Amino acid sequence: METLQHNNILVIEFEKMSDIQRETLQEITIKLAEDQLRSQTTLIGPRERTTFILGSKNVGKSSIINRYLDRDESPKATLALEYSYGRRSSPGQGIQKQVCHVWELGTVVNSEHLLSIPFRSHDIEHVSVIIVMDLSRPEALWNDLQSVVLGLKSAFGDSVTRDRAKELKTLREVDHKDASTLDLFPVPVFIIGGKYDMFQDKDPEIKKQVCRCLRATAHLIGASLFFYSMHNSAMGKTLRDILNRCGFGSPANPIRNFMVDYNGPLSVSFEQDSWDAIGIPPKSLEAIGSLYCSAIPQEDNSVPPLPPDPVKDADFREPIIDELRAQRDEEFQTLLKHSDLTGMFEKIV
Repeated sequence: METLQHNNILVIEFEKMSDIQRETLQEITIKLAEDQLRSQTTLIGPRERTTFILGSKNVGKSSIINRYLDRDESPKATLALEYSYGRRSSPGQGIQKQVCHVWELGTVVNSEHLLSIPFRSHDIEHVSVIIVMDLSRPEALWNDLQSVVLGLKSAFGDSVTRDRAKELKTLREVDHKDASTLDLFPVPVFIIGGKYDMFQDKDPEIKKQVCRCLRATAHLIGASLFFYSMHNSAMGKTLRDILNRCGFGSPANPIRNFMVDYNGPLSVSFEQDSWDAIGIPPKSLEAIGSLYCSAIPQEDNSVPPLPPDPVKDADFREPIIDELRAQRDEEFQTLLKHSDLTGMFEKIV
């Protein structure tokens, strides 16, 4: 009797299902795949992250990327904005791979229109920025740093709505005594002081000013700060951890040591520093620059030097493009000669 009653319930439920629109096998499969994707994202983070690397010219940004992506090739000058990527598998991820998109900007000079591309091309929530500064040239450091910081702020404004930027900044807010005086970027930022081997023997007063400037700027925008030399394996390990953090979300804290003595390499994670520890009252970006430039005057960069012509550079040879350019140059010269002859003929007539 109980079995018969159970069967009747099944029949009734089946009849109810026939009266409504049932999901197709494809719809069920899509839902299951979406649930699995959400589960994976929760466990291991997003499958795609983006790292935007920019900063001083000729500081070794391309070399850093090549080493990170295990590329055995000689770096060449980055003309504008270049893209590359890396992939890796994580435990529990199956055949799915995490992808790290890497964008590199050669120079900020005359590149304002390129700065927003990495943020527009990917979900800004999963973008990290690495600013590489040339420590060997204190006389140009502030010009480079100011251009990068202001350029990024403009790019954030061009890439996301004001409400979205505010939401992202709120996610990065911390319980810090200086919180009300900071102007946090909406994405994680790492400032890397490159060529430390060429900086460590400079005059102590210069090192003091450079370190104070970089600490103050990093603290203001919510960045971590780390000094690096390609000739130091321990520094190279930490930089690789930073890149892994930006590109794949691990490790959780790539900068493990806290070092603020200007006589050694700086190593400061976001939230560890403070205005009191830096030794100056809360400052704006302009005030930080004014303080630094009064101690170390900067080079005049009002008229930046023209970059070398890539057409004449063997590293940028492209047979098809070079052949077409040669044809156009020849046509142009023929047109000029024809124009000159026409002008001479008109004068005679």
